[in-house]
Amino acid sequence: MIDKLDAIKGRFEQVSLALTNPEIVSDNKKFSKLSKEYRQLEKVVTAYDAYRKLLDALAFNKEVLESGDDEMRELAKEETESLHQQKEEQEAAIRNLLIPKDPQDERNAILEIRGGTGGDEASLFAGDLLRMYLRFCENKGWSANLMSETPGAVGGYKEAVVEVSGDDVYGTLKFESGVHRVQRVPATEASGRVHTSAATVAVLPEADEVDVEIRDADIKMDTFRSSGAGGQHVNKTESAVRLTHIPTGTVVECQEGRSQHSNRDIAMKMLRTRIYEAAVRKHEEAIASQRKSLVSTGDRSAKIRTYNYPQGRITDHRIGMTLYNLDAFMNGEIQEMIEALQFAENAEKLKQGGM
Repeated sequence: MIDKLDAIKGRFEQVSLALTNPEIVSDNKKFSKLSKEYRQLEKVVTAYDAYRKLLDALAFNKEVLESGDDEMRELAKEETESLHQQKEEQEAAIRNLLIPKDPQDERNAILEIRGGTGGDEASLFAGDLLRMYLRFCENKGWSANLMSETPGAVGGYKEAVVEVSGDDVYGTLKFESGVHRVQRVPATEASGRVHTSAATVAVLPEADEVDVEIRDADIKMDTFRSSGAGGQHVNKTESAVRLTHIPTGTVVECQEGRSQHSNRDIAMKMLRTRIYEAAVRKHEEAIASQRKSLVSTGDRSAKIRTYNYPQGRITDHRIGMTLYNLDAFMNGEIQEMIEALQFAENAEKLKQGGM
């Protein structure tokens, strides 16, 4: 492992130097790519530096135990046990950092939330989930832009699509794909009975133009009048856009922009992402027989989490984890759950990779 870490540190120093090169600084694409690599390598190098300090401290204590006076030997003996424990913990942390990442993890993501079973209450819950994720994105310093929305009859959303941009967005949010179930007394329920409703969340890795080539001849574009809030232009001009990708039958709509042109740009981004995601899923299914992850199977019909309001708890059924901080959770404090899911996936990879 030391040889591998030395090689990573060498690469880190190369990238650090390259980022001071004026030619690279002036090339946005190269600079962005190297900056991302720098941030990833920095995590490993920082952990490795701390590990080397522990090894040096253990080596020094060993010398003291062999040749020091009685008082020094006693101090070294007490400290060595603690250092060995820290060394084991640091080795485990480094092994996690060395696990090969999914190449999609660094991508931005398209987050889709849809009300499921439960009628109006499902739409209200979909709205609650949207607010939860928007608050989480704000806490992470990510950018979140609403690309498409269909409001519910009494509030919330029948459907909402959000573009999320930042560092490791897909790798963080991918565990949220699946059916989210809520158990609570609806605002419209006079008798106070607890109802069960559901909403579906899908997280897709956003596609770059270079990932998916879509020919203009393969796209059918229809325009229609916007049907939501948006100012005086609504219902007067056909600014809303519907794109159909003829070879795959994929259909996307957008009416959030102020013009037909902006709506078409947004719709094209959504279309590329849907087609790219289909290709990624096909690839994942092809290797599923070799490795099936507990927490990221990609099965959108699977019930992954229950939000129980009477008991104030959230339970993730994939890892059997229950938290009792529902109010804070719905206010965007979901990092603890996500980290537990990431840890579970890494533990599987370690087990399967024999690391």
